[in-house]
Amino acid sequence: MRETPAYTEYHPRWYRTRLSTYWWLRRGPYLKFILRELTSVFVALWVVITLLQIRRVIQGPEAYAQLQAWLRRPPVIVLNAVSFAFVLFHTITWFKAAPQAIAVRAKGQRVPAFLVVAGNYFMWLAVSGVVAYFILGR
Repeated sequence: MRETPAYTEYHPRWYRTRLSTYWWLRRGPYLKFILRELTSVFVALWVVITLLQIRRVIQGPEAYAQLQAWLRRPPVIVLNAVSFAFVLFHTITWFKAAPQAIAVRAKGQRVPAFLVVAGNYFMWLAVSGVVAYFILGR
């Protein structure tokens, strides 16, 4: 049976550089990655507020008016503005990553990355136009 050697005073130690907990703040790609991961919290918040609005619409005009009054408070407006900025950042970074995540092929060849990104932006614009058409009136 083999025994592990005991530690001696002259035993070599591994060299480990000390890293700050916030080392990623000084590196652009890592900072973007962490921010993109953080955006999921704000996307979830956006979804929760939308679900609350749907629930209040079902409950009736009084319940919806109470929610609207709450949504008009300055802290909630600031939170929604920050959430909107993070949701935009999430969308844009996802569209940029889409060509690496999805291999679109046409006639046996891979579609160029810029066409995949352009298609995403076009669909975003088209869906936004349809939504605006219904919200703003015909």
